[in-house]
Amino acid sequence: MGDSCCASNSCQGKVTPRYRRALWIALVINAVMFVVELGAGWNAGSVSLLADAADFLGDAANYGVSLLVLSMALVWRSRAALVKGATMGIYGVFVLAQAAWNGFNGIVPEAYTMGVVGALALAANVSVAVMLYAFRDGDANMRSVWLCSRNDAIGNIAVILAAGGVFGLGAAWPDLLVAVIMAGLGLSAARSVITQARAELKEIAHVAHA
Repeated sequence: MGDSCCASNSCQGKVTPRYRRALWIALVINAVMFVVELGAGWNAGSVSLLADAADFLGDAANYGVSLLVLSMALVWRSRAALVKGATMGIYGVFVLAQAAWNGFNGIVPEAYTMGVVGALALAANVSVAVMLYAFRDGDANMRSVWLCSRNDAIGNIAVILAAGGVFGLGAAWPDLLVAVIMAGLGLSAARSVITQARAELKEIAHVAHA
């Protein structure tokens, strides 16, 4: 991997120009996709697209926070990861609530829009995930960024599959099922990031008092 490899423990916490550049690109991609999916989600009546739009917005904010704390001490990056982990958890709860609302009201989304926008979102998230792959084993802040991108790509594939289900069945449940899966991914990732960030902060506090 050369000088850009941060997959080993010896590279944890180090910031490279390549990582900073990747975050800026990811920030722009996520901000643009938020606008695209928000409009498409409302027009199509798709809870999975709306959830993905909210996720794109959250990720854009997360990348902005990551850029802000890149040059700060590890303790601040770990604290930022705690905030991002909490945000990911809130996202998961939001998706569950939105799915319940759409299910209660019997809203059937437009399958064609779901499929097209889902494919576009997948291309965007895969490109971001590829850029950030080398940094997946860094500190909690780096790991949270990688997990966001990975989960987004998985969620986009699920949205595309849901679009096929809605088209074939003429029912809303595939869209709602995907929304629940995306919520589970968000809650799982949030738990992982928060756990690692708390461990890092505990270790930092122990060293400071040693």
